[in-house]
Order: sequence, then C-alpha cells, then structure tokens
Amino acid sequence: MTESPATPAFVQRIPDGEDRLRDVCDTCGFINYVNPKIVGGSVVTFGDRILFCKRAIEPRKGFWTLPAGFMEERETAEEGAMREAMEEACAKIEIEGLLACYSVPRISQVQLMYRARLVDPAIAPGPESTDVALLTWDEIPWSELAFPSVKWALEHFAAWKQGASAPFANPPGSIYR
Repeated sequence: MTESPATPAFVQRIPDGEDRLRDVCDTCGFINYVNPKIVGGSVVTFGDRILFCKRAIEPRKGFWTLPAGFMEERETAEEGAMREAMEEACAKIEIEGLLACYSVPRISQVQLMYRARLVDPAIAPGPESTDVALLTWDEIPWSELAFPSVKWALEHFAAWKQGASAPFANPPGSIYR
C-alpha cells in the first residue's frame, strides 16, 4: 500500500529574510507568494480619434474605458495590450511605445499603458463591451470614464503629443494608494 502525500497545511508567518506575513506550508516550507496583477492596455489612435470601449462587465459596467485588461501567462505586455484591444473592440492595433506605468496598490495592480495605432478602422464590441467608438478629444465623455487611470492615460497622451517625455507614472497625490 502506497502512502498518499501529506496535504499541505498552510500557516501565516514571516519567513526568514522576509518582512511580512506569508502563507507557508508547514509540511514542506513552500511559500505561497501572492503578487500584483499586471494590466496591459493602450491609447489607440486612428488619425485624430481615440478608441473607447463601453464596459459590459463590472466593475464600472456602462462606463467608457480604453482597451485594457489582465495579462495572461507567457505573453509580453505588448501582446497583452494587443489582445485586449482585439477582445474588447475587435481592433487590430500596432504598439508604438510605452506611455505610462501606473501603480495601484489598493487593488494590487500594475497598469502598463501603451501608445498604439489602429491598423484597420473596422471595430466592433467584443464580449466585454456594449459599444465602441472612435472619438475626437472634444467628444470624450470625461464624466463617464470608468477609472482614474483612464483619465491619467488620456492626459499623459496629450502631454506626450505636446512634447513631454514618456513613460509617465501616477500623478502626484493620486487617489490610488
């Protein structure tokens, strides 16, 4: 008769050389690290227009956002941003460069936002969007933006267009803490 392996018994403790509580297996010493989620997204342009998606899912269902979402394993941040644009807006994009890196510790996220160009203007809502639109700067529904980082990315994009150097980071005094 073979003996089945012991079921891990995780306890919270501060491992040697660490400075915070972690889930540690009492049986084998394995440390279960929980790390931030990485979001890849982009400010996608087509001429003087920017691609927006109206969210079909929570959080912030019904609000407008830029195409962005959680990266998948074994993809680059750029691949993640391109995949999210395809998933949310059926949009084929070309990444042009990193626009910003935002830290959102309150929800354990790091958001990488790129500048991108829409390769084909034929867009349509994907499963996570109820609507998509190519809007000029004056048409942006500022009061209906889903997240503060969408506003930051748009403002940083405008600053970059005026000659400021990218990549940008969280604005001073930002609410994301």
